Amino acid sequence: MDITDFLRYNRQMNLPEVGVEGQNKIKAAKILVIGAGGLGSPILTYLTSCGIGTLAIIDHDIIEQHNLHRQTLYTEAEIGESKTIIAQKKIKELNPHIHIISYNEKLTELNAIHLFNQYEIIVDGSDNFETRYLVNDTAVLLDKTVIYGSILGFKGQISVFNHKNSANLRDLFPTPPKKEDVQNCALNGVLGTFPGIIGTIMAHETLKVVLELPCLTNKLLLIDTLTWQTDLLTY
Repeated sequence: MDITDFLRYNRQMNLPEVGVEGQNKIKAAKILVIGAGGLGSPILTYLTSCGIGTLAIIDHDIIEQHNLHRQTLYTEAEIGESKTIIAQKKIKELNPHIHIISYNEKLTELNAIHLFNQYEIIVDGSDNFETRYLVNDTAVLLDKTVIYGSILGFKGQISVFNHKNSANLRDLFPTPPKKEDVQNCALNGVLGTFPGIIGTIMAHETLKVVLELPCLTNKLLLIDTLTWQTDLLTY
């Protein structure tokens, strides 16, 4: 650790749970974020700000106008550009001291194993069940920790899967729902601030995993941001 690290991160290093040792763990961490959209924007922003040493992004989407009310990494001038390319540029400006890698491609069965093998923790900011189950099954195969989050309407879920022999997504939800039963933000809407809330919690849980602090293993945090009712289910 050098003086630049100390000056930048000393406020979080003042926490006894972090300190120099913890900040060195953060700096050494290698994390892959799935999706650079509504959840991915706050996840990437805060993991970058806090000093994750190697941060990778995978997303194949381009920036569209309807993204802008909630995907805070992007501006109207960037409509039509690749999310990963713009996200990489923005977070590099935010923290030039970390290593950032972007994959402008879709996560598939053909590339998932190769990609996951390069990182320690997978943060799943995807917005569809096909990708969530692919992330889960690949992580289980390779023994990788997954930070899971999802949103619908005003309700969100967060958990940490497959961490130190903890349960995984299929232990909680054995099979994905039928496509005709799936609701989504395009049809049901989402308030612009909501992905920021859930994504920030996901980033927080990611840092706790890196720091080896208690996290949401075998627990599902449910948040209703309309009523602020929260439930913590153990499974």
